[in-house]
Amino acid sequence: MLKPYPDKRTKPVYKIKAIDDQEKTWPLPPPTGTYPYHLNIEKVIPAINSKKMVFHMTGDTGGYELPHIKHLVANEMVKQCDELKGTDNSPSFFFHLGDVVYNFGQAKEYDPQFLKPFEAYPCPIFAIAGNHDADVDPLDTEHPESLKAFLEVFCNTEQKPIKFSKSSKRLSNIQPNIFYTLNTPLANIICLYGNVPRFGSITDIQKEWFTEELLNCGKTQNEKALIICVHHSAYSADTNHGSSRRLQAFLQTSFETTNVYPNIVFSGHVHNYQRFTKTYNNGIKVPFIVAGAGGYAELHKIAALNDPEYPDDDPSFDNVVLENYCDDKYGFLKISIEKNVSEFYLQGEFHSVTNQNEDKIKSKVIDVFGIHLVTDRI
Repeated sequence: MLKPYPDKRTKPVYKIKAIDDQEKTWPLPPPTGTYPYHLNIEKVIPAINSKKMVFHMTGDTGGYELPHIKHLVANEMVKQCDELKGTDNSPSFFFHLGDVVYNFGQAKEYDPQFLKPFEAYPCPIFAIAGNHDADVDPLDTEHPESLKAFLEVFCNTEQKPIKFSKSSKRLSNIQPNIFYTLNTPLANIICLYGNVPRFGSITDIQKEWFTEELLNCGKTQNEKALIICVHHSAYSADTNHGSSRRLQAFLQTSFETTNVYPNIVFSGHVHNYQRFTKTYNNGIKVPFIVAGAGGYAELHKIAALNDPEYPDDDPSFDNVVLENYCDDKYGFLKISIEKNVSEFYLQGEFHSVTNQNEDKIKSKVIDVFGIHLVTDRI
């Protein structure tokens, strides 16, 4: 639950015993679109609202244990779409933060783990790949290529029925590459690919592309929000993964080199909800949101204070504050970006979903945050 107490944890941690398994990095698949890998959202959602954009976001919805949990999360998202239909608060799409299926990204897992739970979701679904989506089972006799099934579902060359699904009516999406930028009327969403290792692995090719994208998006940052999505979490206070030094260094170097800082960074990987604020040396504050409580059965707990296995006294955490967290509920984000004559604003809400019959209300808002996209940072 959220911890509004004086002794609550306020810093991310590193996990001492975690192994940085960079040898698990897989080669990138060929792009399905053309450089620089931009997708105009109007190719998928022609009538998207240009004054207020609302969308859902969560990650780590896959898994085969306790499958009812992912259905609970998906059903609450569908319910919200139905209740808000016809209003300017109605979600236009769902952005998945990775780990669509477990434990490996096999085609046979998409029906039970993703397509069936989200079959009734009435809007398009965009995604970034997680480590489990990209990993390959060494015992799989078919020896599939890394990300082959993910590309079929999310990075196809046209919207069409998913060939390995037995019954789903959902069409494939047309993301142009495993890393890409989703261009919308109110935001540029840069979508990174962290590969398979526990703490992420960003290739030189992707680093060069990311630098170019930051510079390009920085030119319109007063007109559009700049959002970054990457599956692996740069900052986390959990006991399963902890923070990623690799992602921190990659992002900070990229921001400092280009002098372009995003309005917000979203990730999954860690199976809970956390909201951090990182203050960079130039005074710019950037929220880092972990939203990986989308349905995988095992939630990841926040480290206890003063546990020597999870130190939080590293200098890299000096300007990072854990504002809020929830480590015992599943849930999803509802993000809204609104632009009018007087203001340009992003608001996020974390909706928790219970996995028990506690009462008639299955979901409730347990954290809210906001950013004035031009005049300040959170």
